[in-house]
Amino acid sequence: MDQVYKKYYRGFYLKTGGFIPSKPINQSMYPGDFFQIRNGEVIVLGNIYRKSIIIPEEKSIEFGLRLNPANWSFSDGVTKPYSGRGSGNNPIEGEFEFSKQVLAFDSSGSYFFRGNNPESVKIANWSAIKDELIIKLTQTLFSFREVYVVTECATNSDWTLAIASSHKAELEIATDSENFGLVDIFGHSSAKTIQSKDIEYYHRESNRTPNFFKAKKLVVRDEKLDIFISDLISQRVNRNQWVSDFFDYDFHDQPVPFAPHITNNVQISFLDMLQANQLNPNTALLYFRWIDANLDDVEQLFLSYGDR
Repeated sequence: MDQVYKKYYRGFYLKTGGFIPSKPINQSMYPGDFFQIRNGEVIVLGNIYRKSIIIPEEKSIEFGLRLNPANWSFSDGVTKPYSGRGSGNNPIEGEFEFSKQVLAFDSSGSYFFRGNNPESVKIANWSAIKDELIIKLTQTLFSFREVYVVTECATNSDWTLAIASSHKAELEIATDSENFGLVDIFGHSSAKTIQSKDIEYYHRESNRTPNFFKAKKLVVRDEKLDIFISDLISQRVNRNQWVSDFFDYDFHDQPVPFAPHITNNVQISFLDMLQANQLNPNTALLYFRWIDANLDDVEQLFLSYGDR
């Protein structure tokens, strides 16, 4: 059922300008957290400030940065077949009016997200510490070849999320709060669930928990990869002749086009092929750089070892 969440994660990244929901959804992610993605899970390994990878004197954090609220309310595959006013009777308080809505989800993974009053907290001096982090994370303190560092996290005064598990999913909600008329009540603090059907996930968070983040990813520099790829192509061209000369056997080797695709595995293979001591604290910046985590990394959240 993990794939049910994939549409939401992709949509969230695109709608919010690059923020990624944590995984699990309610996991807190703070600026400076460094992590890896393993079997579709975000594994937080530490924080660059808590472990003094970056000393306190070099800390520069900006707080309470306002984000565009229009980017934090969106849905995919959701319609509102009913939205209206009704009345009821309470034996104590008498007659009352309420607003009611029915939300219909057209497929598994369809979702509705609403976040209010979004703000972010971010590392303000990333450009000043990024090279130091490369050297310390790959050479002097750790020997990472794959790692992400959270540079910014976002919070909301409250947020609500519903994700469907099938094309028959429905959510019926109502509120007796005044001044609503026929406006959308999904995510309002007074909204109550009357009934739901085939809803995979439904949660309202009423605290400013940092459940959304942006991150930088450690990668091998393109120019180094290009040299490595060129060498691989050259080796493949000469491979058939070497096989024929070396083995006293009539192998049939069908020539195939060789167009390597640059992936994380290619990057790791390249680093494994370096000669001893070729990669060291003095040369680390020649081999590594940081890039923004993107939709390719969101895809990694939905890969398990059996999928590879």
